[in-house]
Amino acid sequence: MKLYILKQITQYLNNFTTIKYIKRVDNNTIKVEFDKKNIIYFNLTKSNSMIYKKDSNDNIKKDFNAPFDVILTKRFTKAKIDKIYLLNNDKILRFEVLSGNSYKVTKTTLQLEFTGKHTNIIILDENEIILEALRHIDEYSSVRVVQVGLKLTPLEKPNFTYEDNSVEDIEQYLYDIYKKQEIQELTSLKKQKLTQIDKQLKKLTNILNKLDDLKKLEENSIKYNNEANDILSDLYKFNGYEKQIKLKKANDLFTMSKKAKQKVKNQHKEELNLKQKIEFYQRLKQIIQNSTTISEIEFYFPKKDKNQIKTKKAQPYQSFFIDGYKIMLGRDERENIYLLKHSRASDFWFHLQGQVSSHVIVQNSKKTIPENIIYEAAKICVRFSVNSGGVYSVDFTQRRNVKIQTKANVLYNPYSTIEVKL
Repeated sequence: MKLYILKQITQYLNNFTTIKYIKRVDNNTIKVEFDKKNIIYFNLTKSNSMIYKKDSNDNIKKDFNAPFDVILTKRFTKAKIDKIYLLNNDKILRFEVLSGNSYKVTKTTLQLEFTGKHTNIIILDENEIILEALRHIDEYSSVRVVQVGLKLTPLEKPNFTYEDNSVEDIEQYLYDIYKKQEIQELTSLKKQKLTQIDKQLKKLTNILNKLDDLKKLEENSIKYNNEANDILSDLYKFNGYEKQIKLKKANDLFTMSKKAKQKVKNQHKEELNLKQKIEFYQRLKQIIQNSTTISEIEFYFPKKDKNQIKTKKAQPYQSFFIDGYKIMLGRDERENIYLLKHSRASDFWFHLQGQVSSHVIVQNSKKTIPENIIYEAAKICVRFSVNSGGVYSVDFTQRRNVKIQTKANVLYNPYSTIEVKL
């Protein structure tokens, strides 16, 4: 970020008197709501730091609760702004705030460093002691240590001349920064996610195409059984070792016949589940292709947790998170059955009215859930159950009101209905 832009943003920020709300919404991004409902985002990614505003609301994908987040919320929520300025005429934006009550007022500094390799968010007390930081830096990583409890060493004042320029409308510039960045990221993210989906579709299709021919399996089952019976009927003709060999062969043929018969019985289920999973990914592909925002893509196709153990068994459902609620989607009959069996009585269950659809469960411990969660869960149910647009009715009720009949077939009462338009 250029210094002249940061100077204009600092002047713009000085129009505000209060920080009403502050929260980390991504790994390196904090969201700040100032007075007059002005929301500004500060992204402190080392390679691509920026400040921006946007029109759309956030889908909260992760709840950050690290010590940094606890201190950030405690010290800066409903805090009065005392001073906003650039330190040392450098790309270091400082918010000095006052919080507390009439008995005790606490002064805290939020330091945002848009300074290349030193890019960071640091929280300081009135004595410049580090309370917390987005990135902790030890003495082995840099000559400038950033650790809780130490006094922050100032960065050296830059000895070069920055570009001098100006932006006509700084607020519009903040909106434009986000739009430009979002278009680039949206195009790249779409391509990445669609490639992953195509890879998964190819894998599932290959497995489906390699399934044995059921007619041939049935024929083999009968053939092996008949051959085994023929051997047994002629067993009296043999003696000793030869008889043992013939008997072993008959047993092997009976085993092969049984396996082929079992495969015929179970392959229908495997084929159905594969087709349902393929259908799920085809619908997901359509959703990603039609997505207009990054948050929409990341909601329907979230990133994998980097810390997830590779050998960990995949969960038998697709999960989504919104405003702290976990929404679980059954992608095939097996997953629908799993969700029905493992959900709690207080959870909420969703299903398309009067037709086959995915089952959706919203984890919940109270009697009700917010209206926006009801709508989002219903929308997920529709999006992954139908192939065309229109207006659809989705029934929902608490899991305690849903009675399993057979497999994923249920009866439910009482219930409510919500309409979703796609």
